[in-house]
Amino acid sequence: MSLLGLHIADVFVLGLYLIGITCIGVWAARRIKNISDFFMPRRFGKAMMVMHAFGTGTHSDQAVSVASKSFTNGLSGIWYQWLWLFATPFYWLIAPVMRRFRAITTADVFEARFSPSVAKLFAVVGMLNLSINIGIMLKGSSAVVDASTGGFVSSNVAIAAMTVMFVIYGIAGGLSAAIITDFIQGVLTILFSFLLLPFVLHAVGGLGGIRDALPNAKEMFSLVAPGEIGFFYVVMISLNGLVGIVTQPHTMGNCAAGRTENEGRIGWMCGNFIKRICTVAWCLTGLAAIAYFASRGTKPQHPDQVFGLIAADFLPKILHGALGLFLAALLASVMSSCDSFMIASSGLFTKNIYKPLVPDKTQKHYVLVARIASLVIVAGGVAFAYWLPGVVKGLEIFWKVSAMMGIAFWLGLFWRRTTAAGAWAGTLTGFGVLLFTGRIAFGQYVLWDFNLHLADKLPDFMLWEGALYLPWQMVFYLSAGFALTVLVSLLTKPVAGEKLDNFYALVRTPVRLGEQVSASCTLPSDAIIPEKRSLFPNTDLEILIPSRSSVLGFLAGWGCVAAIIYSVYLIAKV
Repeated sequence: MSLLGLHIADVFVLGLYLIGITCIGVWAARRIKNISDFFMPRRFGKAMMVMHAFGTGTHSDQAVSVASKSFTNGLSGIWYQWLWLFATPFYWLIAPVMRRFRAITTADVFEARFSPSVAKLFAVVGMLNLSINIGIMLKGSSAVVDASTGGFVSSNVAIAAMTVMFVIYGIAGGLSAAIITDFIQGVLTILFSFLLLPFVLHAVGGLGGIRDALPNAKEMFSLVAPGEIGFFYVVMISLNGLVGIVTQPHTMGNCAAGRTENEGRIGWMCGNFIKRICTVAWCLTGLAAIAYFASRGTKPQHPDQVFGLIAADFLPKILHGALGLFLAALLASVMSSCDSFMIASSGLFTKNIYKPLVPDKTQKHYVLVARIASLVIVAGGVAFAYWLPGVVKGLEIFWKVSAMMGIAFWLGLFWRRTTAAGAWAGTLTGFGVLLFTGRIAFGQYVLWDFNLHLADKLPDFMLWEGALYLPWQMVFYLSAGFALTVLVSLLTKPVAGEKLDNFYALVRTPVRLGEQVSASCTLPSDAIIPEKRSLFPNTDLEILIPSRSSVLGFLAGWGCVAAIIYSVYLIAKV
């Protein structure tokens, strides 16, 4: 018996998951009393925060992009998700700071440091960022659903179905529903990541079989093979990722929804290290797929279909219901991220754009506005998903947009002289350079194409296949954004000293268990502000001497990075 290309057992498993996850969202909705409950509940422990960070940061489009890039480029395709690997130890240092801001949204931080105008700028950029990310996730997941059902469920139908499900429980239960479901969906995502690998490896004769099937095995098994994804590529996308990670709007929830700052730092770093390990499985699946399809004399119509086609070929032969479990895990991985992104986006609109314009309304009114905003933002993501030509291309767009306000955040955190005008100038300059060095098109009408007009005037080392090399584009917009932020800050009036003192007092003051804060980015009335211990006293630099726990955790993070890379290196040598 079959339905939509699936065995009835697969349909039953999939349906059971979808009904269960929706019921959780409706149950969580009963606890929503105000916008803080909806956007930043601050009541979760370490285990829930680990799975929330993992679930929010891990989704099936990433498996699709890594498998796709590994299928075409080899082992070096792993860097399409390992770009944040070298940033992960910094999460141990960043998470406590994000929690100490006592903010509901990241835009609140920009308002506390700069001005309401910069907060609104971030809100607009942040909503754009997350709409793009939602679109990428829906696009990648729909490609897997399409391929694994043999086309019975088309990509367009899959996008619509996934959207309806995560919107229902996300709008109902807010971030609480997202975190609770992330725990369940995180377990399913780990299952999704490793379920296919042993079967496809067995079919091709293991890593040795893959190596024998590849005419250029040495390059395909290199982490930094000569070609597109080389050492310079890895360095720049890692730097770009570190600049932009703090201004991805959902990062605030990853760090600050725990009871204290320790829940956030343990959850964010450990959850993301689990993701780095899952990335290895996605990459090896893409590599094995090269040998598998070569042995059959076939080839996917598009690299994005690799993961889904492998699932459709292997899982039904193993056990009825296995493909349904795989699809449930796939949906879990995308829905656990989409709900968090949707809620973070609606928080930016409601808290930082709508509420200042329409003040003094009831909490019930603002929660309703947040739910309506969620629908609009998701609609933008769905439209982007239908437009997007491929997951890898969409991922590159997301990388670039994520970094646009990161420069203002980092300079504002460490340099007192950074001004609101500087933040505006650096961000707009970054976007300007990004657009100038890219392609601006509306349908068939091309307004500007940098590579068409100017690429041939650049030196060869800045080009890849006749176009501006992605890492050099990052160098251009990051350098320009940094330079303009510094220059304009030096030429404009400094932020008021009292405002800066309040902001940096937040950064220095640890969060106590059960702490009550009356307003975003304010300290409790009974807070004891620690004495400032700066590495550069009597200067405008606000770089604090790290605590012992910060240093030890940071070093442990680097140990994990080295262990993961060395493990993959050993695998490549088998």
